[in-house]
Amino acid sequence: MSDVGKTISVCGWVQRRRNLGSLIFIDLRDRTGILQLAFDDSTEREIFEKAFSVRSEYVLAATGKLRERSSKNHEIPTGDIELEVTELRVLSESETPPFEIIDECNAGEALRLKYRYLDLRRPALQRNILFRHRAAKVTRDYFDEKGFVEIETPILIRSTPEGARDFLVPSRIHKGSFYALPQSPQLYKQLSMVAGFDRYMQIARCFRDEDLRADRQPEFTQVDLEMSFVDMEDVLSLVEGYIARLFRELLGLEVPTPLPRLTYAEAMSRYGSDKPDTRFGMEIFDLSDIVSESGFGVFSSAVGAGGSVRGICAKNSVSALSRKEIDKLIEYIKGIGGKGIAWIRLGEEGAASSFSKFVSESEMSEILRRAQAEKGDVVLIIADAKNSAVLSQLGALRLAVAKKLDIIPKQKFNFLWIVEFPFFDWDEEAQEFVAMHHPFTAPMDECLQYLEIDKAKVRAKAYDLVLNGIELSSGSIRITDPELQNRIFRLLGLSEEEAHRKFGFLLDAFRYGAPPHGGMGIGLDRLVMQMLSAESLRDVVAFPKLQNASEPMTGCPDAVDAKQLEELGLFMRNN
Repeated sequence: MSDVGKTISVCGWVQRRRNLGSLIFIDLRDRTGILQLAFDDSTEREIFEKAFSVRSEYVLAATGKLRERSSKNHEIPTGDIELEVTELRVLSESETPPFEIIDECNAGEALRLKYRYLDLRRPALQRNILFRHRAAKVTRDYFDEKGFVEIETPILIRSTPEGARDFLVPSRIHKGSFYALPQSPQLYKQLSMVAGFDRYMQIARCFRDEDLRADRQPEFTQVDLEMSFVDMEDVLSLVEGYIARLFRELLGLEVPTPLPRLTYAEAMSRYGSDKPDTRFGMEIFDLSDIVSESGFGVFSSAVGAGGSVRGICAKNSVSALSRKEIDKLIEYIKGIGGKGIAWIRLGEEGAASSFSKFVSESEMSEILRRAQAEKGDVVLIIADAKNSAVLSQLGALRLAVAKKLDIIPKQKFNFLWIVEFPFFDWDEEAQEFVAMHHPFTAPMDECLQYLEIDKAKVRAKAYDLVLNGIELSSGSIRITDPELQNRIFRLLGLSEEEAHRKFGFLLDAFRYGAPPHGGMGIGLDRLVMQMLSAESLRDVVAFPKLQNASEPMTGCPDAVDAKQLEELGLFMRNN
């Protein structure tokens, strides 16, 4: 209201026009909000007629005097004032948009992504993109204050194995050779440590040719960092300070630090996941000792084969988890490779179970005691000869049940560090151990003795940051000893010749004085998505891809003409 009486000029898009005969109101919109333009009996006839002719999404420039509105709108910041227009210019006309530019737009996502430049005019999406901009600014400010140097690393790099498929770029000059787009700046940031830039950061663009989902895009942005002369505690403390700063400045929330920690083994045994959502309980419990000699063969045979029998207890769920709903959960578990679910429903008439006739009363009583089950609860149990299968299936079941019961708190941020990951992961298909993280991760000192004799016992100096069941970042303390690095390469099946061909430049660099260092990459897209409680990365990325990795707006990927292929020394083979 303090601006009433001022003469100002504004530009923007027409959100809507209301014609009341002798009065015309236009809601003019830009990324800062909406201002009402007013045209009445005092308006020059030419200007009034021009206002009458405008339509939605026309681009206007208006000059006039601010005045108090007779009918105020308390839902917008400018709802007490309006602009009495004395000059109006139509800067650009607009065809009728394929959908209405409003937050409650009911157009399908495919149509909105085809016209993404229109979709991005919607205030909700603009707020998200502006929030992301502020997150990037806070990020740069924080790390600059901590002495970090922002270094841009190459986008065209050598293809190196990092766990996902590379996007390959053929070279015109070096026919038959290919660049790769970086999955992360991993090797370059380690080389930056060797170069003496002891604190590196970059808001880095990264690429992975992998299947998409709600929290994954083929190209993404990560807050990438590396530090010299540090151990794990230094890295975790620094990142906790960054998270606390980000949430304080952008959301006005205090994130208590230090953040909770779980070892990988604890996370798997309690939640069945290395990125658990801890906003609700329903933790996994082990029944193997109770049912190892049970008359129910499904249980006893699983334990006898070296597996386990474990379960979860869904509190106060008996009405929601009917027999029909449990059958749906059984089909869900079978769909992810499981064999089924054994269950107990504690209703008003007592306990009903899918396996009660096969176990003794004392065994059933012990199962219910271990589950801490009471009337109104449902106990869901999975058995398998592979303990990893039991845990992963229960982890998925735990989330499915929580969503079904709607017990996951909204607007709650549960951070968690997962530490002490296994260094090696068993690949069932290849029947061999592979690196769980990248091969430059350092093993824990006390595990070096097991490298050649018992790979399953080797744990890594690796750490992940998890928020509400979403992995935000992954990092580790790196190997800097060339001898240990070569030892790891050998254990991963890389010959000395192959290791030197792929990573010789890094191994050579380590010969000239490599400081101890470690770091991590924090997914900026995922972090912003979580902070805004958005349903998909597409809500926080300006120009995203669809699930099939295409972009309907520009029509990429697309075919190229034969001349371009010829210049690259490529040809298309008909399958």
